[in-house]
Amino acid sequence: MAVETVAAHTESSVDLGPAAALSCRECGERFALGPIFACASCFGPLEVAYDLPSGSSDELKKRIEAGPNNIWRYAPLLPVPADVADKPNLNPGFTKLVKADNLARELGVTGGLYVKDDSGNPTHSFKDRVVAIAVEAARAFGFTTLSCSSTGNLAGAVGAAASRAGLRSCVFIPHDLEQGKVVMAAVYGGELVGIEGNYDDVNRFCSELIGDPLGEGWGFVNVNLRPYYGEGSKTLAYEICEQLGWQLPDQIVIPIASGSQLTKIDKGLQELIKLGLVEDKPYKIFGAQAEGCSPVSTAFKAGHDVVRPQKPNTIAKSLAIGNPADGPYVLDIARRTGGAVEDVNDEQVVDAIKLLARTEGIFAETAGGVTVGVTKKLIDAGLLDPALTTVVLNTGDGLKTLDAVADTSQATATIRPSLDAFRAAGLATS
Repeated sequence: MAVETVAAHTESSVDLGPAAALSCRECGERFALGPIFACASCFGPLEVAYDLPSGSSDELKKRIEAGPNNIWRYAPLLPVPADVADKPNLNPGFTKLVKADNLARELGVTGGLYVKDDSGNPTHSFKDRVVAIAVEAARAFGFTTLSCSSTGNLAGAVGAAASRAGLRSCVFIPHDLEQGKVVMAAVYGGELVGIEGNYDDVNRFCSELIGDPLGEGWGFVNVNLRPYYGEGSKTLAYEICEQLGWQLPDQIVIPIASGSQLTKIDKGLQELIKLGLVEDKPYKIFGAQAEGCSPVSTAFKAGHDVVRPQKPNTIAKSLAIGNPADGPYVLDIARRTGGAVEDVNDEQVVDAIKLLARTEGIFAETAGGVTVGVTKKLIDAGLLDPALTTVVLNTGDGLKTLDAVADTSQATATIRPSLDAFRAAGLATS
């Protein structure tokens, strides 16, 4: 089945595989592939438009299944050159889709509950996916420095990917980030710069740097490379459907920071439908936020189309983006699919982290606690159907956010090295 998505008049000299142009999400104007992120006519955000593969869906499916066990198996659907798998890269993706039967029993889910566990990526978060795509764009456009504004996970992913690709890295983070994420970003040897303020302050600074001669030759993965970077999240949709036997999930719960991940997962699902790789059927997308930074959830529940910025105050720092760029698009998708956007407080986040660890042996970072906590809340409210197949995303490793659970996760007892002491502590149960 051929899918033609781009008019032939737009030309580009760079090789990014099936990527044919950049298209404005607001007015539809197209631009040649390049390091730009906003429409020159209406200032709307740009995204990659494709000439997707022609031929039968069965042939494409076989080609994908014969590919490497990472995101490059989906290279025909991504803005990357055909030989991407041969280049130095971290090769993220194809992480586990865990059938979470124990968690399902706790939550009363009967239709099948799965956790897409992206903590298994090279730097232990889903950010490796998006950065891998951005690296290929940086190479294509001749950038020598890879950079980003980050709430933590992205900083580490950029540092690692740049080292592997032989690029310089310089990343910017809020000054009060969790220490684990600071270490995991700094260890790769690039520059790590703390900015006084929150993530939105960091992002504004990076936008200024791009327009200054100081930023010449710099590829900011989530600014001037953002259209390409965002496409990496589509691979989550591809993998989930392939791992479900080329089936769409009925419901999927996705954490919201900027909102890009949720919008691109929806885009990926739609592409699979158009290509005939999955059977078209209704699915619902649910967004998950922390109560202390819930601008999209607040707008959804109020019935608003405008997302009003908030000042973040939550332990879920990886989701602490008070002015999410893709917030309005998240609202559209949640409403179009019949889903919802909900939030949980910090105590519920911690409880959910421990629940997932106790039931499935998966130690999630705070963002994973948000998705599990919101899943429980949605079920209790009757908004998520427990009789349907549901996928919940865990986007990072709990070792990155140890402080969140440290106070409530301590040794059960400290005893002398004797059996009598063990019995006296009440631990010798049958």
